[in-house]
Amino acid sequence: MLGIIGGTALLQAELPPLERKIIATPFGSAEVYLGKIAVIKRHQFNTPPAQINHRANIAALKIAGVDRMISIGSTGSMKEELPPGSLVVASGYFSPWNIQTFHEHDIFHVPPSVDEELSAGLMELAPDAKRGVYFQALGPRFETASEIAHFAEHTDVVGMTAASELTLANELGIRCAALCTVDNYANGIGGEGAPDYEEIIKIARQNGDKVTSLIKGIVEKFA
Repeated sequence: MLGIIGGTALLQAELPPLERKIIATPFGSAEVYLGKIAVIKRHQFNTPPAQINHRANIAALKIAGVDRMISIGSTGSMKEELPPGSLVVASGYFSPWNIQTFHEHDIFHVPPSVDEELSAGLMELAPDAKRGVYFQALGPRFETASEIAHFAEHTDVVGMTAASELTLANELGIRCAALCTVDNYANGIGGEGAPDYEEIIKIARQNGDKVTSLIKGIVEKFA
């Protein structure tokens, strides 16, 4: 089964019939919309990025029968050649901070990765998209210009959620990929100062329309 994690706008896309379920997991409960596919709103219950219960979300998808997952999320660009409005399919990801795990009490190692078959499929659906490395920041604050300048040497876009989702999916044997919308330049990139939240929301809505049109293709291709 295909699982999709995204923002609230996800449910505005053309999706197959779905039924809202609350799935209990050992890590808490998660709201899942189930049918031919499984859909989770990342910020369910108005949860800010730094407080998302990623373990409950991914465990709920596994319980629902998901074996492949697409994470869709907003990012800031750390490269001038990736302007707001762009789409990026993650080629890898980096998080210098600790990520939640399902294995707090046992010894378990899994090499985290993105699934190349899923990623290639996303590139076919969005031929104007670029491949890039995702950097996960802690949030909820935006990053300083100094932080961005440092991490921009090795990564391309910055967000607050995908690395956690992809890592946990890997731990449960769920093939996964990430589709990132670029909603702003990160702090200090493209001659810009600190990101303006109102401008980010404006671009995010435009990108949301773009992603909404892609989701139908994602379901048809991967479900």
